[in-house]
Amino acid sequence: MHSLKPITALGGHEPRTDVIGSVTISEIDTFALASMATRRGGKTATHKLMKKLIGEVPAPARASWKSDTFGFWMGPDQWMIAAPIETHETIADDLAAELGKAASVTEQSGAWAAFDITGDAMKDVCERLCAAPIRSMSTGDAQRSTVHQLGCFVVPMPEDNSVRIFGPRASAGSLHHAIVDAAKSVA
Repeated sequence: MHSLKPITALGGHEPRTDVIGSVTISEIDTFALASMATRRGGKTATHKLMKKLIGEVPAPARASWKSDTFGFWMGPDQWMIAAPIETHETIADDLAAELGKAASVTEQSGAWAAFDITGDAMKDVCERLCAAPIRSMSTGDAQRSTVHQLGCFVVPMPEDNSVRIFGPRASAGSLHHAIVDAAKSVA
């Protein structure tokens, strides 16, 4: 029997944390992800499940939290749902089973990397990273943007001065490099 241990998006056995000036950059790998896209005739069932999971159906450019589960709008009738991996490792299968033909559900846990940027200079760092209007954004917002030529999502978190950036896992190193460079330019 093999003794396999998963690695983080940056290739480590533990998530990486960098402190640069007043900003902390943390690799986040503690959640499971699934995308949901409503199929024709499935709007009622999809919306009912989302309200149960995260409290509401996020409108365009919005996110919603309920306890430790959250979701954000990705496109017309499309959302990403995130929940703790310890309790929701099979989130995509569970959602697909509950929704049946009402929505297409896709496992996304291995497809995305996430980094939290926290600290007093977080907004200065984000302004250097992307075109998301970070100074006018608050908890409950979610913005699709380009970071270092990568399609990403920028989601302000409930904690003060904290934002989570989701980007393609295959480009996690490039995304992390861009965040670190922006933080160094602010420090």
